[in-house]
Amino acid sequence: MPTPPEAEKQQTGPEEADQPPSMSSHDAAPPAPPRRNPCCLCWCCCCSCSWNEERRRAWRASRESRLQPLPSCEVCATPMPTPTPTPEEVRSWAQSFDKLMHSPAGRSVFREFLRTEYSEENMLFWLACEELKAEANQHVVDEKARLIYEDYVSILSPKEVSLDSRVREGINKKMQEPSAHTFDDAQLQIYTLMHRDSYPRFLSSPAYRALLLQGASQSSSEA
Repeated sequence: MPTPPEAEKQQTGPEEADQPPSMSSHDAAPPAPPRRNPCCLCWCCCCSCSWNEERRRAWRASRESRLQPLPSCEVCATPMPTPTPTPEEVRSWAQSFDKLMHSPAGRSVFREFLRTEYSEENMLFWLACEELKAEANQHVVDEKARLIYEDYVSILSPKEVSLDSRVREGINKKMQEPSAHTFDDAQLQIYTLMHRDSYPRFLSSPAYRALLLQGASQSSSEA
């Protein structure tokens, strides 16, 4: 006859027999490492985490909703029809870059030229900075400053403008407490870049020459 321990073994049910043996303290699985925060805590969009992705989408949606009621806004992605400049105004654009940039028609024509050179973001950035400097509400300044950073300064943006490291470092510091003049140094650098690089080519472009000829023919017909 089987001994009592053997009898207990024989009475073990099939469910208990199929269960795996319990693990000892030495065989226990190591505890799961603490879950890291999926996002770096910086707001400046220098990481590609999902939190920043969601925030970028929210910012862009906010920007688009604010720009839709302003079809004549120069900062909008799609340029508006070019205003018709006078012949005197067209000729004045060749006198100085300042005169070109102070003319709404001049900015529009120059922006169209920059689009052909795939550098329209320079004009868009300059216009956005001008819009920021005209803002007095600090809450709106904070929002617009972050939109400008996201759209034109962040290295993740396809519309990033060319800024040197000194200017970028200054912007990063100022963005802790944004103001209407946070991007002044960057705006001046982009203005100088357009003046020295794009402006001479614009004066030699077929588009500007066509405007000069159009103005000359208009003046002769009026004489």
